[in-house]
Amino acid sequence: MFVHHCTACSRRQLIFPSLVTGVVPSGDGLVLAFTCWCGAEQTTVTDNVFTAPFEPTTVEPSTVLDDATAAA
Repeated sequence: MFVHHCTACSRRQLIFPSLVTGVVPSGDGLVLAFTCWCGAEQTTVTDNVFTAPFEPTTVEPSTVLDDATAAA
């Protein structure tokens, strides 16, 4: 989800993933095409935080459960 100021209805709208109609990478980030709640087709460019390499990490389930139990 992200907030977008629509150029058609001049409202600031919360855009859900279900409204996104396309994603294209560019040198500036990702270009998202979506339909505003008013029905207008819109685009926006995200920053490069979404295109950075992602390194998954592994967490032992017992560690998470131990931390949650200790906090309770």
